[in-house]
Amino acid sequence: MKAAFNVKSARLDTLTIQLFTDDLTIIGKELQQCSERFGHLRNMPFTLDMQNLSNPAAVDLGKLIALFARYQLRIIAIRHPDERWAALAKQYRVAFSVLPEDQASQAVKTVAESFSQAEAGQHEMLQPNAGALPTIVIDHTIRTGQQVYAERADLIVLGLVSEGAEIIADGNIHVYGPLRGRALAGAAGDKKARIFAQSMQAELVSVAGIYRLFDQLLPDHLNRHAVQIYLQNERLVISTIQAN
Repeated sequence: MKAAFNVKSARLDTLTIQLFTDDLTIIGKELQQCSERFGHLRNMPFTLDMQNLSNPAAVDLGKLIALFARYQLRIIAIRHPDERWAALAKQYRVAFSVLPEDQASQAVKTVAESFSQAEAGQHEMLQPNAGALPTIVIDHTIRTGQQVYAERADLIVLGLVSEGAEIIADGNIHVYGPLRGRALAGAAGDKKARIFAQSMQAELVSVAGIYRLFDQLLPDHLNRHAVQIYLQNERLVISTIQAN
């Protein structure tokens, strides 16, 4: 009998929203003010980092999840160093992580894989051959809606990364055509990973889960120039690459 379905591995990145208050009115106002910035993040899975809150009994998680859902931000997990918060997560059927920061993102990604991928996306999973150098080279355009993931490898893209496309690597990312979509390096948590772009026009960049969304043009000295992107003191740095 023909199988009704098949199970395949999938790669979805989760981003973290760190809460500093559980006041729904304050959060709602800020979400409304920032709603236009969320265009490229809608329907992606998110984790709520609750470590700045102390009392799970005082938090209305159901209303929080509904509030973020109003702006198409899908909460699939919460994180807190106190295991008392696990009961709250269970009550609302979301994942809970009490792991250290460098492991927590990987834990909630297991839950993220239960959600469907972007509706109009084409997903391409790439792995280096056994014995080969841990580098994957793509010599064609990554088109809108496509996602490429270089697992346990660096990624080199020789062509264009289109708007709405996404490239992910556990190592470094090098883009020699215009980078107009999203680039996420160090996806497995490598904070030393870097992104190198020959023509910086990205919608979003991320290193080890720390991301920056671009809703406005970069300064002239960075926009459409060769740049490198890396972490310094837990902050993303974007600097030009000067040829000697």
